[in-house]
Amino acid sequence: MPRAPDPREPLIVASFELAAERSEDLTPDVYARLFREQPEMEILFWRDTNHQIRGEMLTRVIQAILDFVGERLYSRTLIQSEVVVHEGYDVPPDVFRTFFATVRDAVREVCGDDWRPEWEAAWETTLADLDWYVTNPDQAMTPA
Repeated sequence: MPRAPDPREPLIVASFELAAERSEDLTPDVYARLFREQPEMEILFWRDTNHQIRGEMLTRVIQAILDFVGERLYSRTLIQSEVVVHEGYDVPPDVFRTFFATVRDAVREVCGDDWRPEWEAAWETTLADLDWYVTNPDQAMTPA
């Protein structure tokens, strides 16, 4: 049975589209914000001298967010499994969960005065929903 369209999808997509128009690459903005808010995470990227790992991770996070508000083909289990994988990199779930908000905050900043209240509302509910999957990485607990 196909999933009903999520009304947040066009709002989240529109925020990403405006950010993409205004910034060629969100990676430096997102990671500068992450390291400012979670300075203990910067050391974990010591091998990422050319920032390719950061760019790849951000791409996957954006794809997961878009899938989450879209078809939800894979994002729920991807997020849950990545929480477990990142614990192996010494990234606590509490830090992992802040990354989605860090992305939203960077997108909001790039959008500037054109950031819309309905985008904020869509992001807030999406972040709250994503949070469940971060805090419940047990695959057996995934709601239908």
